[in-house]
Amino acid sequence: MSTAWPGLPVNDLPLAQICAAFGHLLHRSGIPVTPERSVRFASAIELVQPTQLDELYWLARVTLMSDNDQAEVFDRVFQHVFHGIFDFADFRRGLSEPESLSGLPAGERSSGESKKSGESESSPRGTNATPGPPISDHEDESDTSVLAAMSVQERVNERDFSTLTLDELALIRRLVAQLPLLPPLRTRPRTQRARKGNQLDLRATLRASHRTGGDPIRLIKRSHITKPRRVVLIADVSGSMEPYARIYLHLMRGAVQALGAEAFVFATHLTRLTRPLATSQPNLAYKKAADAAKDWSGGTRIGSSIKTFIDDFGRRGIARGAVVVIVSDGWEIEDPKILATHMARLSRLSHHIIWVNPRKAADSYQPLVGGMAAALPYVDTFVSGHSMNALNEVMTAIAGASERRSHRYPTRS
Repeated sequence: MSTAWPGLPVNDLPLAQICAAFGHLLHRSGIPVTPERSVRFASAIELVQPTQLDELYWLARVTLMSDNDQAEVFDRVFQHVFHGIFDFADFRRGLSEPESLSGLPAGERSSGESKKSGESESSPRGTNATPGPPISDHEDESDTSVLAAMSVQERVNERDFSTLTLDELALIRRLVAQLPLLPPLRTRPRTQRARKGNQLDLRATLRASHRTGGDPIRLIKRSHITKPRRVVLIADVSGSMEPYARIYLHLMRGAVQALGAEAFVFATHLTRLTRPLATSQPNLAYKKAADAAKDWSGGTRIGSSIKTFIDDFGRRGIARGAVVVIVSDGWEIEDPKILATHMARLSRLSHHIIWVNPRKAADSYQPLVGGMAAALPYVDTFVSGHSMNALNEVMTAIAGASERRSHRYPTRS
């Protein structure tokens, strides 16, 4: 490490402390680096064992950055840390009192600080970094340590989407774009040759044994072919779902891009957004989606919208054998019997139905609303999806929807 970072007193510091300190500085500079990412950075260093500064740079960049917009700030912090301008020995006093990267003029620093960083008093420390404000000397030390240990992402993971600020919503948008979208798989009856297959291809094995004097030395195996199932997302964009609709619009675009999913929204009527959300430029995609959905923040006709989906798209093949994800709070202005009728039709067409209701997160929640109570008997998986952690549960439910449940979600008494 001393050859990779000349001039830095790192020989007597553990790798974990160095990586944690660097991640902490990035976090203070505006890049939401989590403790998990710092651990990943340290693990990558141990695995690769870089000997050049450029190798370390790319290890840090791919493990600590979460968005290309952060590259400029990241480069500044990396330059100042790993080129000897910042001294990691400062962190021996603890991460609760970090110095601002903006630095002080030479006249305002002690000679001990200049000597420790390898500078003379006539060569002031210059920087273009833009970190957050330095911590006040009068700030409570326990509060400082808590802030140092908890990233912005960790603070919003449990927060309900309806309570987030605009800045936090912008962060959530970036986090949603990073969610692992794994399609549910279906197993086809046909098989194919596979090195680690679970079935012996007896005919091919005997045929190959002719080359070895009749001894079946080489065993040829086969396994069933797996293919991804179609995923269909139908989101409620009525007035009651406004705080959540825009978050799920980001998720729908990611699913369209990564899984080839079908995307629909509804309030008073159904609108297909697959083509607008397939646009490569995010802002243009969302503008097209907003222009297409004329009833955004309107009333809610869930039953009629499900009927339109089945009649116009579902029976033609989109819903057949698919995993259908419906995002709605269940508020229905029509007769709930209409929704029950068409949910029964949808359950016969689809493979698995996932219903995402943000109101489910409340401890006192009971699915007694007319629309929700009518739909629930035909739902396979019922989740809340009200926060980032709950959104991960939605992703797990989609990826794990390979098997059809024999019993639907039970209604509550």
